[in-house]
Amino acid sequence: MITNTRGFLWSDLETRALLEIWGEADVQSALDGNFRNSHVYRDVACRLAELGFERTPEQCRIRIKGLKRQYYQARDGLKKNGHARKICKYYDEMDRILSCRGGPDSAPEPLAQPADGAQPAAGPPTPGTPHNSREPDTELDEDAELESPHDHFTEDSGECSSYAEHPIKVECPPFAIPVPPAEGFKQINAQTSTQSLSQPKRSKKRHANLTLDKMMEKFLQQSVDTEEKFYKYEEQRLKIEDKRREAEHARELQMLQMLGQMLAGISSTVSQRSQSIPTSPPQRANHRSYGDNFNYNAMTAALSPPIVIERAFSLHKTHSIKDMENIFQLVRNVIPPLTAKKHKGQDGRIGIVGGCQEYTGAPYFAAISALKVGADLSHVFCTKDAAAVIKSYSPELIVHPVLDRPNAVHEVEKWLPRLHSVVIGPGLGRDDVLLENAKGIIEKAKVKGIPIVIDADGLWLISQQPSLIQGYQRAILTPNYMEFSRLYEAMLRDPVDSNDHHGCVLRLSQAMGNLTIVQKGERDLISDGEKAWSTVVDFLLYKDVPHHSVVLVCSHEGSSRRCGGQGDLLSGSLGVLAHWAFLAGPEKTNGQNPFLVAAFGACSLTRQCNNQAFQKCGRSMTTSDMVSEVGTAFNKLFET
Repeated sequence: MITNTRGFLWSDLETRALLEIWGEADVQSALDGNFRNSHVYRDVACRLAELGFERTPEQCRIRIKGLKRQYYQARDGLKKNGHARKICKYYDEMDRILSCRGGPDSAPEPLAQPADGAQPAAGPPTPGTPHNSREPDTELDEDAELESPHDHFTEDSGECSSYAEHPIKVECPPFAIPVPPAEGFKQINAQTSTQSLSQPKRSKKRHANLTLDKMMEKFLQQSVDTEEKFYKYEEQRLKIEDKRREAEHARELQMLQMLGQMLAGISSTVSQRSQSIPTSPPQRANHRSYGDNFNYNAMTAALSPPIVIERAFSLHKTHSIKDMENIFQLVRNVIPPLTAKKHKGQDGRIGIVGGCQEYTGAPYFAAISALKVGADLSHVFCTKDAAAVIKSYSPELIVHPVLDRPNAVHEVEKWLPRLHSVVIGPGLGRDDVLLENAKGIIEKAKVKGIPIVIDADGLWLISQQPSLIQGYQRAILTPNYMEFSRLYEAMLRDPVDSNDHHGCVLRLSQAMGNLTIVQKGERDLISDGEKAWSTVVDFLLYKDVPHHSVVLVCSHEGSSRRCGGQGDLLSGSLGVLAHWAFLAGPEKTNGQNPFLVAAFGACSLTRQCNNQAFQKCGRSMTTSDMVSEVGTAFNKLFET
């Protein structure tokens, strides 16, 4: 058995076997006929495999091409010298096979005897030799396939590695070229002059790669098709986008029509209501701001009936739950997020002014609740007798035993630049010295523009000297029912109308110069006496109503337990929330008074703590139990 080979190089034995098969008459007839050359070489490869040589049809075809190229080079070289025949080792076999196929160029011209004694090739064919329909070298480009890189390999058998002398012939059908009518038409590659039969002249061959041209043409066509598809898809996308915009525009028009119908109904309601409300003297023209400019003048204008907005859980008929939840959302907006980038004291430094020998628990509850809500530092300015006791309650508090000193105002004033808000009154007592020192501290805090929360005995001081805080719009008063009655009678010289609690709160706030008033009770009433629009609906409903004002009502569920110290928890948490709301700015409070937002949040938190502690302890609940619930209550209301 002959050794099998699948490499590129051909041995002499393998090459001669290939030529013997390729030279058979049936193979040559098939190549000249209508059979596909690829099928013919497949049969050649099969016959070669029967002899023990494993070659692919493509390898056989390429090998034959190389041998034919060597043969034609040797045949043309014999015209010049006799040594040219040496370049084709298988010249005799190729000459025998190709001579049998016939054709004008099938055999070389008669040449002189070569110098090395080799016999010349057979003579030219006789004139009677029939001409084949294909030229001998048309097989160089059988099936119009690309030259394989296998052709670049040479071997010991003498295969030629030069392609320059015999470029690939382009086999394409001739087509007519238009010429002037006198000359008719001529065909490409057609003979235009009479050629000698003995020496026919070959047409000039051009270098070209038909497959590469077809690939390039196909690529260009695909590019054009792709571009057309792109523009088509882009046009479809634009049409879809136009339809979407038209649909959105239609929805907007529909919404505007619905809003117009609502406004028409609202306008008729407002006009009817305006006719039923008596006119009152004009209110002050300048709307207040919550900056550094304050109006300290007392309110002397007549007061109008209030419109009540109640917190969700117990709402007035004219306002929806969604509106109230929007107000409650403002409280969440002002709470600063916890972040590792902040430093100690940045989230609040609160000062508590109060604490004497009799009352040490109240300043403690206010200070510790401020810390529980989220303040970083809590200072207590108390008397010397109360300092040690308050310190023993909690190591987190910073206690200053200076309130009963002769220079107490000066001692506290040194700390005011470091404080963000001040709570005055818890555990203060009614000693004249302490009240006088508290008065001086209020004056110093007003000068520095610090928010002030006044509670307990601090409200006693304000009822005796209302001008002390009147018109300072960064102040928040948190009276219970008795404290509110004293303040109301001191300012308005009339007793409280028990049938109009909301109106009383509103009038007191306006009389105090639009301070924020928080009347604690069964329901906490909050007002700053200002014309305010909490929602767009409020503006549309009441923009034409003279002196329209809003009273917030916090009726968040608490409990029936009324132990001492709950008001101190409210004032301490309010001191923190007032600082946060004031610092957040109008964009976080939606333009509302930040102290209204802070008061609403503190009332809701205190009631939630009361409710949670009462559920656990019942009748035995104390304020200490409420302090323990501050964290969970705050999280439930504002962070979930």
